[in-house]
Amino acid sequence: MLASLTLSVQPASPFLLLSLNRLSRFHFSPSISAAASDLLRVTSRRLASATKTRSITTMATVTEEEECMGNVKAQLAKLFEASLRVTIPNEPDVEPLVAACGGKFGDYQCNNAMGLWSKIKGKGTQFRGPPAVGEAIKNNLPSSEMIESCSVAGPGFVNVVLSKNWMAKSIQKMLIEGIDTWAPMPPVKTAVVDFSSPNVAKEMHVGHLRSTIIGDTLARMLEFSKVEVLRRNHVGDWGTQFGMLIEFLFEKFPNFEDITEAAIGDLQAFYKASKQRFDADPAFKQRAQQAVVRLQGGEDKYRRAWAKICEISRTEFHKVYQRLAVHLEEKGESFYNPYIPGVIDALTKQGLVEESQGARVIFIEGINIPLIVVKSDGGFNYASTDMTALWYRLNEEKAEWIIYVTDVGQQQHFDMVFKAAKRAGWLPQGDSSYPKASHVSFGLVLGEDGKRFRTRNTEVVRLVDLLDEAKSRSKAVLIERGKGEEWTEEEIESTAEAVGYGAVKYADLKNNRLTNYTFNFDQMLNDKGNTAVYLLYAHARICSIIRKSGTDIEELKNEELRLAVVLCLWMVWNIFCNVSAYGF
Repeated sequence: MLASLTLSVQPASPFLLLSLNRLSRFHFSPSISAAASDLLRVTSRRLASATKTRSITTMATVTEEEECMGNVKAQLAKLFEASLRVTIPNEPDVEPLVAACGGKFGDYQCNNAMGLWSKIKGKGTQFRGPPAVGEAIKNNLPSSEMIESCSVAGPGFVNVVLSKNWMAKSIQKMLIEGIDTWAPMPPVKTAVVDFSSPNVAKEMHVGHLRSTIIGDTLARMLEFSKVEVLRRNHVGDWGTQFGMLIEFLFEKFPNFEDITEAAIGDLQAFYKASKQRFDADPAFKQRAQQAVVRLQGGEDKYRRAWAKICEISRTEFHKVYQRLAVHLEEKGESFYNPYIPGVIDALTKQGLVEESQGARVIFIEGINIPLIVVKSDGGFNYASTDMTALWYRLNEEKAEWIIYVTDVGQQQHFDMVFKAAKRAGWLPQGDSSYPKASHVSFGLVLGEDGKRFRTRNTEVVRLVDLLDEAKSRSKAVLIERGKGEEWTEEEIESTAEAVGYGAVKYADLKNNRLTNYTFNFDQMLNDKGNTAVYLLYAHARICSIIRKSGTDIEELKNEELRLAVVLCLWMVWNIFCNVSAYGF
């Protein structure tokens, strides 16, 4: 009787089941253990049986959920998608609009009713306004163990209250199988994230900060969701500027193959000096233009000089990536260059490429300027390379999602590239279909004056200098607090790096991606408020408490489980007392 009553009170408590099944691992007072052992054994069997029965009856639902386990919104979207197909069978391409519920009516809501009403009114529909559409969407929802109840509010908003039993079961699965079971499951196997993308022979500056940090974060999120991510660094390592750089290299270093990074010095200064020479000296300009032709023609000496310049730049880039703990695979503009003629030829055969003022272009509907894929002098440009890179990623690398992380100023460029790809049939017309390409844009990093972040002499800030400054300030604070006397130099250095670099990364990620933000070291390194320093400090304190307790971390987990078991046992014992009081 008591076991039956317990089962009726908690028919689907996975935490209770987990606790009861593992109770034998722990030791309680003899009186409690003796009184409860038989009861716990039979209750455990009943609960296990009930759970098994429920899982059999909902096998189809579980199978669907496991496709996107952990992503509640995606799971609900599948259910509402099925409802929409029944509710409005004549509108097959409607995407379910599911969002977290901001009000008191539920946990999530479906917001399709108003949009659907604007589509179907006047077409002989049976509905009489958005609320009626919402009611139909609610009534046509497939049964699911994840939904406790549904209601319709206002102009057809369908509010969903999630089942507590389902949430408990999901949490149990996470506890047993790991946090990664909660990762969303995108409908893609391979994705390209194109981020950072500095230019060869130019220093990485603060303008590359956001692309590098946001791109790395997106890649990590996709990797966590079991997607194979191709982290692409689309560096600017090709183009007419290399004729200028190569000729300047020949002048300064006749034995250029023996030079080192230290010999060239500041890459930005080297680039500026070559540009000044290019603009001021017609003879040098002519040699530089001829050097481009020789480079693109594959002449060995020019190829070797180009490779040397790229090598030195790559060393500089690595300093930044190493500090930020970011990994990329370089496939620069030069990689796609051999494929460009074939891609342009294929687009021309499709009738997409047209002649315009001596150039070859693709016209995009709704945009008053064309996408130039071959310049009037016959040369290729960014659009040529980006179209070819997109083709390569879709056809050779079989990517189903290509994400470009650049500043908001390149929004129109990528919009034109994507629309041209849709005209060519490389991408589907719908933005929700795969394969697809997305542009993730971001705002600027500003200085205290509200303008683009620059040094006092109006130069852009070198990213490696900015990161080193963050580390230096962190180290100064540690020494000021007496850590220099307590820690080794290695501990000081590693802590300063973790705090300094982490502060810069966190300050970028905590801000709205699309808006500009002001770079401020004092705010970033503040140990109070919404900063990386505060989070690291809180983590360090927790670790210190655990360390000083003398408890092994695995043993601490067992202590938490003991507490859960005691609470469950108390609940069972309380039921026993109540039942006894009523004479059962």
